[in-house]
Amino acid sequence: DDLAAIALRALAPDTPPGVYNAADDTEMKMADWLDLVADFSGLPRPPRVPRSQITSMFTTESRRLDNERLKTVLGFTLRYRTVEEGLMHEQALGID
Repeated sequence: DDLAAIALRALAPDTPPGVYNAADDTEMKMADWLDLVADFSGLPRPPRVPRSQITSMFTTESRRLDNERLKTVLGFTLRYRTVEEGLMHEQALGID
């Protein structure tokens, strides 16, 4: 819901030009996010690979997104501020 609304707002004619990071306010590592999604979905958690075996630029260069411009310039208020809130909403709707 939030991502669709953000996209619509970013495409509006009165939107100031620029880059907007579409992210919630959750501060968690990717592995923790994957575990949480698996837990909510009733799936096994993905296996861990030692960092020494990872060669992907994504995992070695990953940085946190700052969504402040989304909130201040676009004036967007997140409906689901955290991953947990979004997953609980989907769970209440019966979405797996």
